[in-house]
Amino acid sequence: MRVIAGNAKGRKLKSPPCFNTRPITDRIKEALFNTLSNSVKDAFFLDLFAGSGSVGIEALSRGASKVVFIDNDINSIKIINKNLINCNFVDGFEVYRQDVLKAIKILCKRNLLFDIIYIDPPFTNEKIFSQVMNEISKYNLLNKNGQIIIRIPKSLVLSSEFYNLKLYREKNYGESTLKYYELSES
Repeated sequence: MRVIAGNAKGRKLKSPPCFNTRPITDRIKEALFNTLSNSVKDAFFLDLFAGSGSVGIEALSRGASKVVFIDNDINSIKIINKNLINCNFVDGFEVYRQDVLKAIKILCKRNLLFDIIYIDPPFTNEKIFSQVMNEISKYNLLNKNGQIIIRIPKSLVLSSEFYNLKLYREKNYGESTLKYYELSES
């Protein structure tokens, strides 16, 4: 696993030594950032279930103004911090060890609105996908022109609408699917 483009291009990233993570492949990450294109530069980026921090670090490398990393696993938090140091990032980020559903409420209380939210829950808990999307929609963490990307198992059926969010794109990559949501106009 490596940083694909930007200031930290080519830097190798470590991943947590546990069985619950499935680090995003370079192929999927590259496709994700090709789709996001210029919207990453100067974006306020939220990386939920951050794992190794690979996606948020890619966003920093490509010019995101700030990235907030959230993960509940202590080993993941340690790896994220090591990867940030390895990539020479000293600011422009916050790293929190917190349950994601609780973190969403805390971020709302802080009145934070994100341009891009990336969500990569464990594939072992199918309920979490809808729970997280419902909470983000309920607590309104997305800027007006923002977007949410969630990585899900290809076999999982996830609603195309969550309160004020609507699906506008989806793409399959092997056993994974990336679903892209934006605020609905209504």
